[in-house]
Amino acid sequence: MTFYKRKLNETEQLNPQEFDNNNMELVCVKDFERQAFAKLEKNTLDYYKSGAGEQFTLEQNRAAFRRLRLRPRILRNVSQLDISCRILDEQLKWPMGIAPSAMQKMAHPDGEIGNARAAGKAGAIYILSTLSNTSLEDVAAAAPNTCKWFQLYIYKERHLTEQLVRRVERAGFKALVLTVDAPVFGNRRADVRNKFSLPDHLNLANFEGELANVTTMGGSGIYEYVTNQFDPSITWQDISWLKQLTSLPIVLKGVLTAEDAVLAREFGVDGIIVSNHGARQLDSVPASIEALPEVAKAVGNDMLVMFDGGIMEGNDIFKAIALGAKVVFLGRPALYALAHNGQQGVEEMLEILRKDFETTMALMGCPSFEDITPAMVVHEKTFMKL
Repeated sequence: MTFYKRKLNETEQLNPQEFDNNNMELVCVKDFERQAFAKLEKNTLDYYKSGAGEQFTLEQNRAAFRRLRLRPRILRNVSQLDISCRILDEQLKWPMGIAPSAMQKMAHPDGEIGNARAAGKAGAIYILSTLSNTSLEDVAAAAPNTCKWFQLYIYKERHLTEQLVRRVERAGFKALVLTVDAPVFGNRRADVRNKFSLPDHLNLANFEGELANVTTMGGSGIYEYVTNQFDPSITWQDISWLKQLTSLPIVLKGVLTAEDAVLAREFGVDGIIVSNHGARQLDSVPASIEALPEVAKAVGNDMLVMFDGGIMEGNDIFKAIALGAKVVFLGRPALYALAHNGQQGVEEMLEILRKDFETTMALMGCPSFEDITPAMVVHEKTFMKL
């Protein structure tokens, strides 16, 4: 079934071999992206796929992976692979999670629940966005067996943040993921051109009860109100405030430098996610995979280091782990798989990616994560030396 069918402009054409929607066998993450590009309405597609500014960093999130080369080891027994891991006292089938993405019902009616259930079936983490179309309570009830974390902002009106934290605790989420790279919105030109607004039939479900005086303005009214609550005055002292507010583990999402990784450790957070926000905040920052080595080196084994930004293949996961990440997250691929076929689409995409990662592990000569070393991943310039 096709949802929110995208209309083509007069000059735009789709390659029928590339977009034979219902008959093409999907064999990689890129295939799900192609399906979504053919299905999604322009306002939604541009919101999901666009980056900040000239989108240089968006391009580099993938290009930087391509500049890395793998150095496999041979003649190792890889008949038994173990890709399971334990993260913040949760057992995962593999080091994978779905990153927080706003307003997932724009992609498909299954929305956040479909993604959360798919993550649970895959033995992965699901991070629910504050700006979701499904309430955190409904997601918790619909996906009780999924390891769920909650993405949080510290808002100008601190009571909004505190109310969310209390609800998250009651609903049984396992960690808070505080986004720290968005004191203001990045310059996303496509959204400005499209005058992006939340579709009339959708809402920001986590705020419906909290903002009764705003709900009369409709979904876009709540969207404007909440996004205007982004607080440019937040500092490291607000991390201390949040730690006093809750006993849940706190993860900072949006760390790109060794200096901030060290500060995160000093302020006692439980983990960090090396991320450039899908290249949606500040253009010309490094690709996430470029920033990962210095961050991992700065904090070593003293802190849980995780990663998101540009994951599309099994060897991407391997590269990130070799360079210091314990878990990787993907965002847009889950949205595109959701647009393709709801929860089932996400399940299929994650299964393809998991098998690809297992193949990479075997061909690299690594039956377990202990066998992965930084020397197995080098920059392409290594092979250009005379």
